[in-house]
Order: sequence, then structure tokens, then C-alpha cells
Amino acid sequence: MATVRTWKCEVCGYVHEGPEPPETCPVCGVGKEMFSPLEFAPEPVAPSPPPKAWRCTVCGHIHEGDHPPETCPVCGVDAGLFEPIAPEKPVTSAPQGPRIVIVGAGIAGVIAAARARETSSDVQITLVAKEQGLPYYRLNLTRFLANEVTENDLPLYPETWFEKNHIELIHGDCTAIDRQSRQVLLRDDRRLAYDRLILAIGSHPFVPPIAGVTRQGVHSFRTLSDAKALAALAGPARRCVCIGGGLLGLEAAGALRKRGCEVTVLEGFGWLLPRQLAQPAGQMLQDHLQKLGVHVITNARIKQIDGDEAVRAVQLEDGTELPADLVVLSTGVRPNSFLARQCGLEVKHGVVVNDRMETSDATIFAVGDLAEHRGQVPGLWPFSYAQGAVAGVNAAGGSAEFHGMPRSNQLKVLDVSMVSIGEFQPADASFRVFELQEPGKYLRLVCRDGALVGANLYGDAALSSLVREAVESGRPLAEQLELLKHIPALRTSCERGA
Repeated sequence: MATVRTWKCEVCGYVHEGPEPPETCPVCGVGKEMFSPLEFAPEPVAPSPPPKAWRCTVCGHIHEGDHPPETCPVCGVDAGLFEPIAPEKPVTSAPQGPRIVIVGAGIAGVIAAARARETSSDVQITLVAKEQGLPYYRLNLTRFLANEVTENDLPLYPETWFEKNHIELIHGDCTAIDRQSRQVLLRDDRRLAYDRLILAIGSHPFVPPIAGVTRQGVHSFRTLSDAKALAALAGPARRCVCIGGGLLGLEAAGALRKRGCEVTVLEGFGWLLPRQLAQPAGQMLQDHLQKLGVHVITNARIKQIDGDEAVRAVQLEDGTELPADLVVLSTGVRPNSFLARQCGLEVKHGVVVNDRMETSDATIFAVGDLAEHRGQVPGLWPFSYAQGAVAGVNAAGGSAEFHGMPRSNQLKVLDVSMVSIGEFQPADASFRVFELQEPGKYLRLVCRDGALVGANLYGDAALSSLVREAVESGRPLAEQLELLKHIPALRTSCERGA
């Protein structure tokens, strides 16, 4: 197997290219121990020669040489935060080969363009971005909202990168696909001919059918323009209600609190992050938010959003009225499958693709939040990155496959580490549960038939690697000697009655 050059942050999903993981993640700040190899293309193109240039992942500074500098001369970060820049293949000033059109300029679309160019110097590549400006790190929008980074810190690549790689970046809204003539129609009546088409148009926020949801001051949080709109409305003593206690909703709540807002989070379930955390851990997270000044209401049932043209308050079914100058909707997303349905591609939950990321039309690929691969639509950054890379290689004439990857269960919300693995909620009495709880920390390990099948860790992720290996290996608990050394009472507790 070729040397792994791609690494995934298990906390935020950031993907790093290089012979080693970075010392710290440039998005969420965790150490290199939280990175794992990301392998997604069992049939890669020929390996690239050793890098001769390196890019700082924080400020974008380019360093030429066989090795990255010890520290960045511009922003001062260490060598671990430099990524290699693959030696460029000769690209003619005007490529004349097959035409690849990529609709969508998120991480999946941009990486598809990059891998297509690395695979072939002759293909013509057009990347269609619906949002104005340069494609950016969506992962960093909450940090932007929290005033921790500026808009200049967000782009994936500078404008010169697109020019240098002869990737035509245009802005437009795709309204139709004509498969017979192989053309993409844009709203301004431009038509883009293609030989291979990659759909990377992602997803859109789900807006629940709440009375008053269209009032001024009610916003989803998905794009840079959303973040700017929220930032413009946020400020000291401004009252904000976040509807939805998922990961993005909690991060948005924390960011708005940092801007001085009075923030209330509404969660319909009995505790926060029920898909990731057991109830005791969810309660500890709620207590943590309360200490940060964020009020949380669980089991919330929303009746309506009051106001005239602008929002004034959120009414709950139990009669509670929450004054609000700003309402943030964080209630999930839905794949943007309308173009695929319109042109007759197979669509279920998302656009159905095979391991090559091909749709039911072999000339069209689908990737990222839009794609349904092996019955799953993960909607996670590492999946989008990997699928975009595979589609780009194949669209340019190479050969690569995506066989899936384990879902990342390691989280970091408002500076609290959390891990969720396997069946951490026992389904019946055949499971045995071992729990430890102390101030700020919680551990739950779930066993069945003498093996560890699930786990929850909150506040301390030091055992995450051992726990993950134990769950994924399926080996008997008695063989997990290193884990038992750290938790000697585990075997007795979980094997009792098993």
C-alpha cells in the first residue's frame, strides 16, 4: 500500500495532506494524536514525486524546499501546520481535452477539481460556485461568527491557485441539466457543455413548519452570508433563541454568547445531543453551557414565532414566552437533489452512486452531502473530501474507488471533548453497562457477550483510542489488557451475568 498522505481530524473532520499529521489542527486546535489516516482510494493514480513546496495551512504562506520551515515566517506556526504542494504537472495555457464541469464549490467540489487536474493536465475544468467570492472552509463559520477568525482566513485556496491550475471558477446558479445534449443551464441563460459532470451541490437547511418562521430576524446558519447576517444582528444584550440543540446549534449559541448575546437553546429531546451522548453526559453538557451563560430548555415544543415584520418572541406550547431579537434555526439539512430528480437520475435519500461515485448516468458523478453511497448520506466533511477526490480522479480518466470509512464519533463542542462509539444506549437487558462519573467527566462502557460494543466519554478523551480499538475489533474484553489496566473494575462489572 502506498504511504498514507491524508489525515483526518477525528474531532472536527478537517483533512490534512502530508507525510505526517499536523502538530495541531488549524480548525479546532486539537493535537496530532487526534488525527487518523484517511484512506479512501484503493486504486490511486501513480504516486506523486516528493514535494518541493509547502503551504502554511493557517496563513497560506508558500515555502519552497524539500522540507517545511521550522516556523512560518508570516504567522509563526510550526512545521507541523505546513502541507505539501504536489509538484505540478505541465499544464498547457489552454487545455483542450475532455470538459469537466463541477457544480458546487464546497470542499467536495474543490477537491474534485484539484484531483482532476492532478490526474490530467489536458482536461478542461469549470467549477461553478453559487456563492460569490472564493470557496471557503465551512468548518470555520462558527469561529468567524465568534470573531475568532476573519473572512480573509476562510478561503480554501487563493484566487491565484485556480488560475495556476487552469481551473475556471465562475459564479452562477444551476437550474437544469440536459443529459441528452450534455449541457448545464445557469439562471442567467449561460449553457456549459460537459463530457463529465460532477454534482457537488450539497444540502440546504431544513426549515420546520413553525408559524412565523419567515419573520425578519429568523435565520438558518449554513453559509458565509448567513454568518454575516447573524453577526450584524448580534451584540451585547441582544436576545437570541437557537432552535435545535445539535452540534451546529450549540456552536452557534456559543459564538453568539461570545458576541455578548443573551442566548437560549431549545432542544426537543430530553437532553442535548441524544444521538451522540447518554443522558448523564447530555446533562453535564447542559450544565457546562449554563456556566457559559447559555440557557437551555429541553423537551421544548415550539408553538409559534411572534412579531410583526420582525421577530419579537418565541412561544412554547406550555405558554412560555421567550423574548427574541434574533432566532437561529439549526434543525438539520436536506440534500439538494432537485437537479438530479429533474434530469432523471436515481434518487432515494440522496443521489445514488457506486464506489466510483458514478450516478445512474456514467457521465455524471455525485459527491458530498448530495450523494447516497451504500445506502448512507453521512453529510460529514471527511466523506465529502474523500468522495470529491475519487470523483475528480475518475472524471479525468483515472481509476479510484470509495469504499466508505468509519463515521467520526469524536466531538468537541465549546471546548469539551466527547466520544461516542457503537451501541452506547443498551437496547435490552442482554447489555451490561459500566459507568464512572466525577466533576466534569463521564465514562460509559457497554458490553455484550463478553465484548465491548459501545462507549461514551465526556470531558476526557484520553482513553478514546483504546476504547475505539476495543469496540471496532470485537475481541473479547478479557483480551483488552491495556484498557483493563486503566479500568480494572470494568471486566467484573461488564461480565457479571453476561
